[in-house]
Amino acid sequence: MKIAVDTFACDSGKSGFGSYLTGLAANLPAKDGVEYMLFGAPLDRYTYSNDIPFCEARCGDSMNAQRFWHNFSSASFYKKNNVDAVLYPAATRLLPGSFPVPGAAVLHDCLSVILAKAKFAHRLTLRGFERVQKIIVPTNYIKNDLLRLGFDGKKIAVVRHGIDHNLFYQRPLEDLDTVNVKPFAIKRPYIIYASSVTGAGKKHIELIKAFEIFKKRTGAPHRLVLAGAEGEWAEQVHKAAFDSSAASDIFLTGFFPREGFPLLCAGADACVFPSIQEGVGLPIVEAMASGVPVTASNAGALPEICAGKAVLFDSDNLEEMADAIETVATDKKARQKMILEGLAWSKKFNWQECASQTVDILRGLLND
Repeated sequence: MKIAVDTFACDSGKSGFGSYLTGLAANLPAKDGVEYMLFGAPLDRYTYSNDIPFCEARCGDSMNAQRFWHNFSSASFYKKNNVDAVLYPAATRLLPGSFPVPGAAVLHDCLSVILAKAKFAHRLTLRGFERVQKIIVPTNYIKNDLLRLGFDGKKIAVVRHGIDHNLFYQRPLEDLDTVNVKPFAIKRPYIIYASSVTGAGKKHIELIKAFEIFKKRTGAPHRLVLAGAEGEWAEQVHKAAFDSSAASDIFLTGFFPREGFPLLCAGADACVFPSIQEGVGLPIVEAMASGVPVTASNAGALPEICAGKAVLFDSDNLEEMADAIETVATDKKARQKMILEGLAWSKKFNWQECASQTVDILRGLLND
């Protein structure tokens, strides 16, 4: 059996789609009778693996050209390369409307949310979800969203994403006053929120206000580090930080280089994640794997991801959020319990298991 993995629309490894594909490709298991092939744009020949054969699919760089290729040229490409099944890691961006060979689409977020924001061209791609043989999702929260949209539960498989435990692990940083991660030198202690500044649902402004309450109440020396690419909500968040009485202790990094993020994460005293619109929330697991206690919103997939190993709060209740921050930042007994439980729980998120389950799903397509 030959399994092909689509690398189109994965941003050459520089996005969530790309991170998923990088982790998966590095851990595709050796199984009897199974061979693998990556395919996509020529520039991605060495992006995801040097060991798995790569086949170039020449179709132009624009998204429209790539959509055209997926819908009108992919069938002959699969036949020429003897492909038996295809995995589409960036399915919400590129997914054909029909499937000449069985396919599995990876859905990283709630389809209802994506549909609400999608443009017409996106909607054409999303129609493929109704026709693809399997949909792989990382959480039951996303599965339940699909069920509400009328999808057959037998078509949906829940497979946890992995994290790279060679990057995210507990480090002996207790004696360090500053974490030096180029281009930043960040004074400790600090609390981290790692998420792009892309909308009100990320709750950056509410977090800034709750952090202000926490500082006034405790006088704790902690800083708040907001690490993430800036989007359409950035101006409002910068204003909220500037106007805060705790402004001198609030640090917005903008886009943070991925190679430096594990150290930034490990150096934090706590991770706070107030977003209410997450279909997964892997920065929480990365923090747990780094030995960092977590507090998070009680909305979206976060309660599932936290699995009782974090302090949850209502993101619209500033006092409640401030209480949660105080607990994870200053309560030694609670912190130690969460650190130990988080370290154990995070081990369940590994790429070896994710890749193995994904390949089994693809193999099963030939028997459905």
